Amino acid sequence: MVGEMKETVGRKQGATSPCAACKLLRRRCAEDCIFAPYFPADEPHKFANVHKVFGASNVNKMLQDLHENQRSDAISSMVYEANARVRDPVYGCVGAISSLQQQIDVLQTQLAITQAEIVHLRMRHVAPSSSVITSTTSSSKSAKPFFATDMLVDQSNIGESLWSC
Repeated sequence: MVGEMKETVGRKQGATSPCAACKLLRRRCAEDCIFAPYFPADEPHKFANVHKVFGASNVNKMLQDLHENQRSDAISSMVYEANARVRDPVYGCVGAISSLQQQIDVLQTQLAITQAEIVHLRMRHVAPSSSVITSTTSSSKSAKPFFATDMLVDQSNIGESLWSC
């Protein structure tokens, strides 16, 4: 009786409901099924994408080659990659990473522009227009006021990513 009540991750031993992997593969789910702890019956989409991208045989081989304490992380990675491949069959995770890198580049540029505007506003607030920093050229004695907005931010690389070639 105690053995019947013992639970494993994902399903009960002796339960008639197969794990999501065995259900999709239309086979009997054994007590020692390698897929059962990671693909519970109530999450069939999880295994469906992994099977579509990697194949059940390859997933089985990968899990067999790993220690039990590493399998959960491996399955999480496979599920993430499989879902990314289903969304973007060509680039998968690399496409997602590239998109995020482009967003970072744009946001860093926006941050630099905003910081330059803050410096400009602080300089305006601290230095009244009568005490503006002036610069003179050797050929001309006319003074030219200098403001923080005179600083240029290189925007030529906006939108480019470290991933682009």
